[in-house]
Amino acid sequence: MAGRVTVVGAGFYGSTTALRLAEYNIFDEVILTDIVEGKPEGLALDMNQSRSIEGFETLLIGATTTPEGAGYEKTADSDVVVITAGLPRKPGMSRMDLIGVNAGIVRGVAENVAKHSPKAVIIVVSNPLDEMTALAQIASAFPYNRVMGQAGMLDTARFTNFVATKLGVKVSVVETLTLGSHGDTMVPVPSRCRVNGKPLSELLSAPEIEELVVKTRNGGAEIVALLKTGSAYYAPSAAAARMAKAVIEDSGAVMPVCAWVDGEYGISGVYLGVEAEIGKSGIRKVVETKLTDSELAELKVAAEAVRAKQADVKNL
Repeated sequence: MAGRVTVVGAGFYGSTTALRLAEYNIFDEVILTDIVEGKPEGLALDMNQSRSIEGFETLLIGATTTPEGAGYEKTADSDVVVITAGLPRKPGMSRMDLIGVNAGIVRGVAENVAKHSPKAVIIVVSNPLDEMTALAQIASAFPYNRVMGQAGMLDTARFTNFVATKLGVKVSVVETLTLGSHGDTMVPVPSRCRVNGKPLSELLSAPEIEELVVKTRNGGAEIVALLKTGSAYYAPSAAAARMAKAVIEDSGAVMPVCAWVDGEYGISGVYLGVEAEIGKSGIRKVVETKLTDSELAELKVAAEAVRAKQADVKNL
C-alpha cells in the first residue's frame, strides 16, 4: 500500500468514490473533505468501521474545509486529488447551467490543492466537466498532463451497458468507446464497438445503433429526471476511482478521459474526451485511435464547441 488520495466534496459522488478507493486496499489513506462541518468526519468514521467486515486497511480521514482554505492542511502531500465539489444538476438543467456557480467552487479548490499538494494529479468530475477541467488546470497552474477529467470512462460504461442490455449479453463481452465532450457534443464511436469480437454494425441496424448513441448521450439526464433530486453517482464514482487507481499503480492503462489535446487528431489547445495512457505522472500520452471520417469530423466539432466555452472560464 502506498500513497494518499483526497476526495474533495462529501456528497453522494464524493463519499461513494472515497469508499471505492478505500476498498481497493492500495492506498495508505483516503482523505474526504467537505465544507459542511462534521459531515466528512462522520462519513469517514462510518466507513472506517466497515474495514474489518470488508477486509481493507486503508484509513479514511474526514476534514471539514472552508472556501478560504482552512482544513486543507489535512490533505497535504496527496498523490491524487479527485474534485467532486459543486452543485449537481436538477431535472431540466443542462450541465452548462452549472458553470457560473461551480466555477467559483472549483477555482478555490484547485488553488488550495496546488498549495498543499503541489505534486498531485488532479481528476475533475464537477460539471460542466470539460470546462471545469480546463479551469482546474488554470487555477492550479499544474502542467496539463497532471490535470484530467472523468467523462469518457462513464459515457463508455453507459454505452456498454445499453448495448449489453439491448442484445441480452454479458457486459464483459461488449467493447464500446465514446470521445468528445461530456455533453451535447459527445462522440460515441460505433466503429470501435465489438460484441464477442464482432462489429456492432453486424448485430444491430444503423437506426438501432443511433438509438443507443442518443440514449448514451442522454444517460445522465435520464437519471436526473428519475431521481428528481441529485444526479448519478454509482457509475461516475466507479469511473473516477479507476482513474485514480491507474495513477497510483502507474499502470499505463488506456482509458477514455478528458485530456489536453495538442496536435492529436489534428486538434490543438483544448481539453477534450480522448483515449489516454494513465500513470503516476497523470496523462502519459494521448492515444490516437482509428476513426471513420464522420467520427473524426464529429470529434473536431466537439473540440470547437468546448474550446469556445473553455476560453470563457478563465474569467470565472
